[in-house]
Amino acid sequence: MADSVAIGVLCIAVAGIGAQWLAWRLRIPAIVLLLAFGLLVGPGLLILRPQATFGGAVRPMVGLAVAIVVFEGGLSLNFRELRAAGEGVLRLTAVALPISFALASTAARVIAGMSWPPALLFGAITVVTGPTVVLPLLRNTRLEPRAASFLKWEAIVNDPVGALLAAIVLAIMLTHGQAHSSLAVALFLGLPLAIGLGVGAGFFVRWAFNNDHTPDVLRTPILLALALGVYAVANVMMDEAGLAAATVFGVTLANLRIPGLSELARFKEALAVLLVSALFIILTAGLDRTLLTQLSWPVLFLTIAMLILVRPAAILLATLRSTLTWPERCLAAWIAPRGIVAAAVAGVASTRLASEGYQGANLILPAVFALISSSVVLHGFSLGPLARKLRLTLGDKPVLAIVGASSWTTDLAATLIEAGVAVLLIDTFPGALQTARAKNIPVLQAEVLSEHGEHSLARQRVDYLLAATPDDVYNSLVSTRLAPELGRNRIFQLAPSGSDLDDWVGHSRDWRGQVFGTPAPTFAFFRQRHKQGWRFSVSAVETANESAMLSIIRQNGSLSVFSQESAQPAANAEDKILVFARGE
Repeated sequence: MADSVAIGVLCIAVAGIGAQWLAWRLRIPAIVLLLAFGLLVGPGLLILRPQATFGGAVRPMVGLAVAIVVFEGGLSLNFRELRAAGEGVLRLTAVALPISFALASTAARVIAGMSWPPALLFGAITVVTGPTVVLPLLRNTRLEPRAASFLKWEAIVNDPVGALLAAIVLAIMLTHGQAHSSLAVALFLGLPLAIGLGVGAGFFVRWAFNNDHTPDVLRTPILLALALGVYAVANVMMDEAGLAAATVFGVTLANLRIPGLSELARFKEALAVLLVSALFIILTAGLDRTLLTQLSWPVLFLTIAMLILVRPAAILLATLRSTLTWPERCLAAWIAPRGIVAAAVAGVASTRLASEGYQGANLILPAVFALISSSVVLHGFSLGPLARKLRLTLGDKPVLAIVGASSWTTDLAATLIEAGVAVLLIDTFPGALQTARAKNIPVLQAEVLSEHGEHSLARQRVDYLLAATPDDVYNSLVSTRLAPELGRNRIFQLAPSGSDLDDWVGHSRDWRGQVFGTPAPTFAFFRQRHKQGWRFSVSAVETANESAMLSIIRQNGSLSVFSQESAQPAANAEDKILVFARGE
């Protein structure tokens, strides 16, 4: 028993994160590899059998993990996004959902030959687009904020709604007579109580955190415990209401402006990545081989209809006479990967309906599995290319953001743009950006450490950042704040003036970016040399002045910056070198 548990943990946790890393290296959707790996170690090689290893604990474990995932997703739902995307979000969540339910149920009845009860259950299960799939895809695809908001809000909001709808349909099918009235009471009392529970927990956290009633070391455990707590209590009040409570709890926290919550959210985002990896492996590994024998022609035709008829028709009908552009409507009409909640609900619900003798109930699980696997693969690989084709991305070229507008950073930006590198120059003062605007250099007037600056920067594509203001402490703050989003290897700042790097207070490696250039030039160095006639230029590799090289410019516009704190990048013959040297 102990050996099987160890093997299970190895397959679920270690190999799951390994699949995430491999997908990052190969630049492919991680969900696809997780799906393939789960099928391999489960029904393929029979190495991992979750039910045999963990017994009856699998379903509650999956439920608790999904609760944390939707809670973490709710933390990203800020109501400010609704100002630009509000109508689209309403159309996709309130209007498209019932249309999808009706069309999917009809398709299951007509194409797969299910009787109406299993067909309605299939329709309820498949109305959701899973946040366990959509959110990882959005992290890897640089969509415009408005288009990303549509997909993100739909996935997170519809997920608990779909689970509730499936639970209600199943309960109606399995109860008769007077039991329907008790179901109605549970619905009209349980759901509002679950929502109130999530909101109340959010306000309790704000009171406790803002009044210093909790130590910092306990804040993250408290949030996770409350997320699991509201999920469990809401499920007691009404089946599947827990996901709604956990989601509402996350959304409430996201909009209460609690100081320090962003740092805690990063930890929970990392936890959500681990949980998504584990969930996909557990659920796919738990599939039985006999399921593959049930993938008949009716199931195949139903899957095709769901992908190319039901979803597009539901979105196009729901967005009639809306402010959504045609590219946005096309993207939403195609991108609808189903995830963990659909798989978990289908596994339990189909068995219960089949035991009641409903015709076609045995087709629910293979039909849902076929839809999940096909949508994960097709939508995972097509989201990026389709978004670029529809011009809904933030651009194809990597962008360097330079924080701090001065004469020499403006010259640097102009030189890089001429060499084919995309640049964004950022400063808080309009006068500092005047010269850059005159040279048609893209600029952003914002304080990047403010809430307004954070949202302004989110609407731009930024791949690298150089903090280049005269204030060394400010440069460190900017680097530290943006390192989790961009990656520490892509954040650079100028060396502190008059101090050794790690001896200077506030500049230990944990609290600053990598030093830009070698050997560690300061702001004063660039400013003085620039006044003396030194200029930035781009040279071929073989003609570059080695003593003045700052970065390698790759053919695709990406950068490999020289820093004394990392290994010197190797340049190819077709690359170019950014140089700062005395002008001729």
